[in-house]
Amino acid sequence: MASTILEATRAKHEDLERLERLAVRELQREPANARERLYQSHRVRHMLDLVISTSGKLVEIYEDKDNARKDEISNHLSSQVQTEIFPKFYDRLKEIRDYHRRNPSARFVSETDDFEELLKEEPAIEFTGEEAFGRYLDLHELYNEFINSKFGTPMEYSAFVGTFSQLEKIAHSLKTSRQYREYLEHILEYLTSFLYHTEPLQDIEKIFAKLESEFEEQWANGGVPGWENKDPEKESAPQESVIDLDYYTTVEELVELGPEKLKEALAARGLKSGGTVQQRAERLFLLKHTPLVQLDRKHFAKGSHGSVSNNGNSIKDDLKKEIALMEIKMARLCELLDEVIVRTKENAEKKLTLTYEEMEAEREEVY
Repeated sequence: MASTILEATRAKHEDLERLERLAVRELQREPANARERLYQSHRVRHMLDLVISTSGKLVEIYEDKDNARKDEISNHLSSQVQTEIFPKFYDRLKEIRDYHRRNPSARFVSETDDFEELLKEEPAIEFTGEEAFGRYLDLHELYNEFINSKFGTPMEYSAFVGTFSQLEKIAHSLKTSRQYREYLEHILEYLTSFLYHTEPLQDIEKIFAKLESEFEEQWANGGVPGWENKDPEKESAPQESVIDLDYYTTVEELVELGPEKLKEALAARGLKSGGTVQQRAERLFLLKHTPLVQLDRKHFAKGSHGSVSNNGNSIKDDLKKEIALMEIKMARLCELLDEVIVRTKENAEKKLTLTYEEMEAEREEVY
């Protein structure tokens, strides 16, 4: 019974101590098999969630935004004189006795008994048949999404399991598409969910928070693996169309490159690419001493003048940054699930040689 704020505070501190002791007891027990080990992890995860929830309520009490706790303490202490201490004590004792007289069952019900039940519960954990209670990944939906995409290639499922984490093999020019971004989102969603189901004590949010912090610094320095070159001018066209103007001192030197190469270089920067070779060289040479964003709008192709081009590049950079971060998160999840990925690949290869009856017998053995 917690009829006062102070009593409620004391009760919640007791709950925290009970939950902590129960979690320790549970972790000291050696599970009999993999299934029981998974149940144990989920039971402890549940206890930790209750600890967090109870701690949150205690924080609210101590913050005392409505001053209720302060007023209660003030009423108990500041207004008391020596002659009032014992009368208040016996009034409180009478209140407690009256409560138990009206609720006789309360004296036999212990909150500790309720918490003890946490050690006996069997958590409901959902797995697909392919996942075999967390032993393997079920990547079939992602496999179909990959082989039917523009960035994917036809391959066997077992080969996909062994290579799906190797995103560096996908052409960089295909990584800024909406289809690729959605594919990454689906992978992250699945792997995060699987890791939570199989390793509930992993603090995924903390792992991702650390990754994001490191990523911001790497991105600012241009050091994210696979995304080192973030220059929109250079990425918007093939490498051969990029002309480094630092190596040219006169327009005549640019003229020697020829009309086609000059046209490609101008188009890569959103500039007009028509006219004679001399005009193209002169237009490109303007960038020798003038930044692209400060160039007169008359030199830009229709719909590609300075402000529009700059805004488009900004949006594109944001998209690249988002995709690069998702790739980093996926790589980390694959590291954490490395053993499961290896088992899944071995199982997929093994299934190619099993009969239906053998696969059913293996499934029954797992469950």
